[in-house]
Amino acid sequence: MGGFFGTIATRPVITDLFYGTDYNSHLGTKRGGLATYSEEKGFFRSIHNLESNYFRSRFEKELTRFEGNSGIGVISDTDPQPIMVNSHLGKMAVVTVAKVNNLEELTSELLANGDHFSEMSSGKTNPTELITLLIARGKSFVDGIENVYNKVKGSCSMLILTENGIIAARDRLGRTPIIVGKKDGAWAATSESSSFPNLDFEIEYYLGPGEIIRLTADGMERLRAPEKEMQVCSFLWVYYGFPTSSYEGRNVEAMRHTCGMMMGETDKTEVDIVSGIPDSGVGMATGYAEGIGKPYRRAVSKYTPTWPRSFMPGNQLTRNLVAKMKLIPNRDALAGQRCLFCDDSIVRGTQLRDNVRGLFELGAKEVHMRIACPPLIYGCPFINFSASKSDMELLTRQVIHDLENDRDKTPGGIGGEGSTPNEILQEYARTGSEKYRAMVEEMGRRLGLTSLQFNTLEILVKAIGLPKCKVCTHCFDGSSYC
Repeated sequence: MGGFFGTIATRPVITDLFYGTDYNSHLGTKRGGLATYSEEKGFFRSIHNLESNYFRSRFEKELTRFEGNSGIGVISDTDPQPIMVNSHLGKMAVVTVAKVNNLEELTSELLANGDHFSEMSSGKTNPTELITLLIARGKSFVDGIENVYNKVKGSCSMLILTENGIIAARDRLGRTPIIVGKKDGAWAATSESSSFPNLDFEIEYYLGPGEIIRLTADGMERLRAPEKEMQVCSFLWVYYGFPTSSYEGRNVEAMRHTCGMMMGETDKTEVDIVSGIPDSGVGMATGYAEGIGKPYRRAVSKYTPTWPRSFMPGNQLTRNLVAKMKLIPNRDALAGQRCLFCDDSIVRGTQLRDNVRGLFELGAKEVHMRIACPPLIYGCPFINFSASKSDMELLTRQVIHDLENDRDKTPGGIGGEGSTPNEILQEYARTGSEKYRAMVEEMGRRLGLTSLQFNTLEILVKAIGLPKCKVCTHCFDGSSYC
């Protein structure tokens, strides 16, 4: 995914910019970048690869080179950023949290109109560079951002550092957030409100979907009113978000606790202890323990000194090794116990299967798993959710494929005579249906669990606290706005 932070003040901003950006590190691991603007020296930018190191250690030695009272920073799980250009709109630096599904189509369109691109090492167009070119084609910054809203299929939120302030523009349907903070003599905009407390910023405003603002040291100016429709990603609360962050006024940890408590209140399973899979399963587990009326125990702990970040390497073998290194089970808390564990989601299920085997080997009598969201049936077309290249990498889709083949369906496992592929998927997505129960039972068997239960869509949306029509749940039920 990725996250960004921008700030402008009556004084030099590099300290706030450096730490504010670093507080987005849980959202990505591939690239980090900073850019500042000084009236005397202009723009300065630096980008570093983070795949073998951390944001903080990459930038500490060069902080004195960043001068000025305004700046933007980004942690990206995809492309090198910020992008800097000089255009008829003026000089600018741009950072994005985006997924551009029609990247090749837009690249061809811009090339045909006389634009040109640099290349990433992979030989593909840098999505942030493409977005910057779309902005530069506008008659104004707002007009250019409208170009992005109208042309990009997927999502895009952005910060633009200009000679006259910082422009913040949230994705047209608000799939990813931007939160504005304020303190004496300074303003900031970020993907994660957890960037604010230790820098003494207070949350001032949550940008609405498609809203555009300009920040100066003197205040905030609205450049485009928010849209009425919103499809904010529900996975922000389930997985992406840092516990102290808030989106749409709803705190991540509070949502996870409420979600777990609501699930626990309806669970009649006899267990001895409840535990969370760190990090995102912990808040859910504390609520679950309260709801089911059993003690919470730290039966598994995360080893943070060398494995602090939540996102995993792209290579599957490396991912498996890192996953094993990060989580350390507590034999004394497990031995002889009927254990119920809470986790955010099941994607491929590879590391969960290995973890379950290890828990039994350490003496757990039973291992029950409760998942904070419904089964992931559909891949996400809107944000960079995981490194999966195909929906068939999802454990759910592998199980559905096998179950449908067992029912003598057509090759490929989905889409037998008299029913469309999506109709069959919808039946698996419907909580309590015969196909849903068969899928969950088979998933639990493959993972080696005593029992497996997923949250319902109704509880998830209720715990978030927004109307269903405002929350994107596409990966669970296939519903979405295009």
